[in-house]
Amino acid sequence: MPQTVVPIRAATQPAAPPGPQRTSAADLDRLLHAWQSRFTGGHSPSTASLAFLDWAAHALNAPFETAEFGRTAVEHWQRLARIALGTEALLPLPEGDRRFADPAWSQHPYKLVVQAVLLGEQWCESLVQSPDGMDPGNRRIMGFNTRQFLDMVSPSNWPWFNPEVVAATRATGGRNLIEGFSNLLADKAAARGPAQDDPHFRLGIDVAATPGKVVLRNALMELIQYTPTTPMVGAEPVLIVPAWIMKYYILDLSPGNSMIRWLVGQGRTVFAISWRNPDASMRDTTLDDYRSIGIMAALDAVQAICGPAKVHAAGYCLGGTLLAIAAAAMARDGDAQLASLTLLAAQTDFTEAGELQLFITDDQLDFLGDVMGAQGFLSANQMGGAFQMLRANDLVWSRGIHDYLLGKHDAPNDLMAWNADGTRLPARMHMEYLRGLFLHNDLAEGRFRVGDRPVALADIRLPIFAVGTERDHIAPWRSVFKLHLLNDSALTFVLTSGGHNAGIVSEPGHPRRSFRMRLRAHDGRSPGPDEWRAETAPQDGSWWLAWGDWLAAQSGPPVAPPAMGAALADAPGAYVREH
Repeated sequence: MPQTVVPIRAATQPAAPPGPQRTSAADLDRLLHAWQSRFTGGHSPSTASLAFLDWAAHALNAPFETAEFGRTAVEHWQRLARIALGTEALLPLPEGDRRFADPAWSQHPYKLVVQAVLLGEQWCESLVQSPDGMDPGNRRIMGFNTRQFLDMVSPSNWPWFNPEVVAATRATGGRNLIEGFSNLLADKAAARGPAQDDPHFRLGIDVAATPGKVVLRNALMELIQYTPTTPMVGAEPVLIVPAWIMKYYILDLSPGNSMIRWLVGQGRTVFAISWRNPDASMRDTTLDDYRSIGIMAALDAVQAICGPAKVHAAGYCLGGTLLAIAAAAMARDGDAQLASLTLLAAQTDFTEAGELQLFITDDQLDFLGDVMGAQGFLSANQMGGAFQMLRANDLVWSRGIHDYLLGKHDAPNDLMAWNADGTRLPARMHMEYLRGLFLHNDLAEGRFRVGDRPVALADIRLPIFAVGTERDHIAPWRSVFKLHLLNDSALTFVLTSGGHNAGIVSEPGHPRRSFRMRLRAHDGRSPGPDEWRAETAPQDGSWWLAWGDWLAAQSGPPVAPPAMGAALADAPGAYVREH
């Protein structure tokens, strides 16, 4: 097995001829776009402008319908007056809206402010959604941008309008605002330093602490083999392929909620890929490099250590999508190394990929390509900003109120520490992923090519275990569910409570966890997602236990643990520490 780091490839651009080079107009535009991205969070200003022009053109061309909104505004004011007089019932808060959850918002005069906000938001959102004929993508962008603006100007964000902040300021004599300013300064300082400096969650000690050895290192990843803890293990090893958008130890957090440690304790020989944190030198790394130098190299190493036993492969998020691509290419080429396939919150069809689609347009991707071309990668802050805006109330404004206006600070936890430990994404790989999968849906529609030939998910002939999470805003469960339409192998689908991260990190014993699970037999009937949910009863507890039973059903008799591979370093290795 290779044990040294070698370059992934030489630069793909031809060598520049000698002599001074003139900067082209296109180069200057790219520099302009890179500069603009500092103020737009990496979003193309043209995308928002085009969406607004589309809305404005259709609104102007429907003058009578648009004029109706003047009458609707008057009706809303009249309704607010009736609410103030007590002759009409209060509007309920939208489901999941926690801005006005504090009891003080239900008292005068604040409850009238809440009602004015709800009526105003209804009016604004119906206005931007009203004209017929708009491009659906532009309609979604207009709705999203309007929502962002309304969230920003909500009175809950202003200390003199928020009764909870007013009460705290009176009670503490303004101490809450001093503490909040201190929290703001501390957060700013932490953002400038490596997230791994958190003294509460040290890599290899408090998190990513499952004992093991790095048994393979190449230019893109380290492969970790975990030390067995049981006298007998499953004959087939488990290979975990995490997403490269974040560090792998989301699946190896604290000992009590580490999926990897739990698997080892269940008598599994476990290997996990730890991806390298790319820098500008890796700008030309491709999506197929992640497959070949990542998954395929790891599979070869696992079988070199464990012998000819087939491998249970499990992929999380982008790692699951890549694993599905690799499995389809292996099926096409007659490669039978895999025993089963587990996909955790991983999409294979991107036609309903949730609100992330708002950022996936040709214009936006051209702009993003210029931004990444200037720096060679997409930074963790740029990617994290997009995810935060999808849940701005929860991740931006509510946190700002809690930390900076009320002066509170939640005790850190392992998931928060992991979430702050971001990674970069190579420019070329990220554009291939966004264009080929998100924008054009090449994998689901049979156009995605591996080795100059297309692959088909229908070719995979393996038992599949797929998990979606109920509140996933990154890989919506109905999108994950579409694998039923792309492959007719025996497919066990699980819908678990929680979101993209907490729904997967759902260890046994965690309170208030539940899941639904149902097998679609080989060549069996595939219901629609809502029909499936209605027909599948929930079960209390962790889906990990059901997955453990499923792995056991796909495995042969237990054997003695295989010898550990040649150790290059102790787990968690070197790549996870790169920042």
